[in-house]
Amino acid sequence: MPHRILPVTPFQQNCTLLWCDATRETAIVDPGGDLERIHQAISDDRLIPTQILLTHGHIDHVGGAARLARELSVPIAGPHPDDAFLLESLPQQSQMFGLPKVDALTPDRWLTVDDEIRIGHRVLTIVHCPGHTPGHLVFVDLDDRLAQVGDVLFAGSIGRTDFPRGNHRDLLDSIRQRLFPLGDDIRFIPGHGPMSSFGEERRHNPFVGDRATY
Repeated sequence: MPHRILPVTPFQQNCTLLWCDATRETAIVDPGGDLERIHQAISDDRLIPTQILLTHGHIDHVGGAARLARELSVPIAGPHPDDAFLLESLPQQSQMFGLPKVDALTPDRWLTVDDEIRIGHRVLTIVHCPGHTPGHLVFVDLDDRLAQVGDVLFAGSIGRTDFPRGNHRDLLDSIRQRLFPLGDDIRFIPGHGPMSSFGEERRHNPFVGDRATY
């Protein structure tokens, strides 16, 4: 699936544009901020934004979502409803991190594993991967072997679980039991840092790789 990764905010969070090459219809995943850059990228690539997708409810991933949805007149989908408490706490999150105030957010559509996302002729499968947050979702294009994993898995690392309602065991199980079985060849875009593949992490990741014990 064609994509463009835009690190945004002081957290250098990977906002990603995913689009259908046939229709140019585009989903914006995790627009945490720096909306001018996102608008410019949409214009540069001549894309047609149709929706915003949220992997989870932390402010570096969702801080710009409501404003961007208004500016583009598109709906917001996700995360899983188990992250509702995080979206309700966005004013407190913005204060905690010294960021401009962000209002509480309710998406137009909560997502579960029974749903799917269509971007033009492309289809994203939804995988619920609790651990970093209880309602964290991963979006997977099974045809193009590409996943958007948010803060579940990173190149050589895994997501933090010391935030409210994080769970280390759940995170490890999500990666080992829900993501790795999808195939070593799947490349993934993490919430921060460079891309990797499930196979690379299964072989070498010190936290969840084949040699890791937990």
